[in-house]
Amino acid sequence: TPNPKWVVALGDCAKDGGCFAGGYAVVGGVSDVVPVDLHIPGCPPPPIDILKGLIALLDGANGKAGKTGAVQG
Repeated sequence: TPNPKWVVALGDCAKDGGCFAGGYAVVGGVSDVVPVDLHIPGCPPPPIDILKGLIALLDGANGKAGKTGAVQG
């Protein structure tokens, strides 16, 4: 896969397992397995927050914004 590559954790379940956390089949959040570049919170996240997060991630890659992280709704 060509560069750049990003991991986006979309929703609360991707962050920490959500309402399934602690279950026998749940390892935890995505960040427990691979480094996450962006977390978009919500259950489910509103579409506008998804767009804002992806735009912020792309702007950061182009040097227009600071460090990526969580999107605030």
